[in-house]
Amino acid sequence: MQNYIEASHAPAKNTGTIKLYGKDGFEGMRRAGRLTAQCLDQLAAIVKPGVTTREIDEFVFRFGIEHDAFPATLNYRGYTKSCCTSINHVVCHGIPNDKPLREGDILNIDVTLVLDGWHGDSSRMYTVGPARRAAERLIAVTYESLMRGIAEVKPGATTGDIGAAIQQYAEGERCSVVRDFCGHGLGLLFHDAPNILHFGRRGEGVELRPGMIFTIEPMINLGRPAVKVLSDGWTAVTRDRSLSAQFEHSVGVTEDGCEIFTLSPAGHTVPPYI
Repeated sequence: MQNYIEASHAPAKNTGTIKLYGKDGFEGMRRAGRLTAQCLDQLAAIVKPGVTTREIDEFVFRFGIEHDAFPATLNYRGYTKSCCTSINHVVCHGIPNDKPLREGDILNIDVTLVLDGWHGDSSRMYTVGPARRAAERLIAVTYESLMRGIAEVKPGATTGDIGAAIQQYAEGERCSVVRDFCGHGLGLLFHDAPNILHFGRRGEGVELRPGMIFTIEPMINLGRPAVKVLSDGWTAVTRDRSLSAQFEHSVGVTEDGCEIFTLSPAGHTVPPYI
């Protein structure tokens, strides 16, 4: 039996109990989520052949500081960068470095900015110049998988409904869903209960209640779902070297549905972003 608690009465740590946020929490998440989305919007003009992911990371840090926010990943559990940059067959947690982007690469940039204590967590795919048709299709399938998962979010639904919608669509498009990583509770903590699996069965998992805040962030592969983590302890890649893509939004359960906190102010959905 899952336990829930009003966030204002909860300790500032992950106890496994699900926090339910009120109006102040939702307003804080709107501000943090919008700022993160604005950062991702501006990155669209930076991602191009020859740019290094270190330059992208430096931009994210500067953007956060200039807007009185701080990148949540910086020094988080020993991670030393302000964002994650995952290229081609990297599934997630790619570490920015000095290797230049090449035309035809696809890239996920995952940014979490902390504003007044609230965590705005979102990621988007970017293409470096024109992408191959298979890559474009993977990106489109991944975005649609995210939005189908979000469409399931409402009081009385379950986390299994979210996962089932994502899995059914992605596998129906002859892609696979990564099972090693999941979405998570969010708010005043970076990672909180509950975990949001991107696969599953309808009616199973945790019941959704108004006030819950969490991420949905499916990772979809063109090949098989198996991944491995490299020796750096962070970078996860597909075992078969197939392309992987991911999109992520932070959402909150409302009285009659859900609110997406990290929608693009520029109206960006899938690349190319014009």
